[in-house]
Amino acid sequence: MPTLLYKDTTLVKGVGFESWRRVGSAMQAVKVYNMREVDELVFVDITATNDKRQPDFDLIDDLADECFMPIAVGGGIRSAEDVRRLLMVGADKVVVNTAAVDRPEIVTEIAERHGRQSLVVSIDAKKEAEGGYQAYVNAGTRPTGLDPVALAQRAEADGAGEILITSIERDGTMEGYDLDLVSAVARAVSVPVIASGGAGNYQHLAEALEVGSSALAAASIFHFTEQTPREAKRHLHEQGYPVRL
Repeated sequence: MPTLLYKDTTLVKGVGFESWRRVGSAMQAVKVYNMREVDELVFVDITATNDKRQPDFDLIDDLADECFMPIAVGGGIRSAEDVRRLLMVGADKVVVNTAAVDRPEIVTEIAERHGRQSLVVSIDAKKEAEGGYQAYVNAGTRPTGLDPVALAQRAEADGAGEILITSIERDGTMEGYDLDLVSAVARAVSVPVIASGGAGNYQHLAEALEVGSSALAAASIFHFTEQTPREAKRHLHEQGYPVRL
């Protein structure tokens, strides 16, 4: 699942949720991934929440018209009505992060109104100096005091259909997923867990599946190397993992 991070008017990619580099247009990325056997796209407006903006419904409408695969959309979602509008313009799922912490009842509201299959709760986590992990919101800028495993369990109980777990430290490093974090969350919930943050080669993808993730989100590996989603899937198939080919 390639991840597209949108900031202002373009796609960006950073390291550790900082040092953002421009990597092209959202529409062009969608058209490229249409040709590369991608199973799903994740599109997140990373400044909408901090800017107190709604999702850009017109932009999502335009992207969805060109997108031949399911697209999960996040950024700026504050209500079930925002979700209704996103689904109406072509989103297949929504990704909720900050709102799931600040107003946990939104998870149940979305699940009851639109079905839990439409809702991904995203958790961004950072390893603490004294051990353990803490969840962060507002694009990784605000600590919550919450353990990401407990947050994932609450989200599942409230109605989340999937959990997207991202290591802030590993984000953009291409050094591999935080397997301890992925494993801890995957063991704690029964809904699918999507690993994110750190993929740099095809073996990293296999390692995350080995510890319990059900799907894989990645960005830098596809932006900054010659590796492709198609070849990633072929590698996983050769290792015995079920993938769509």
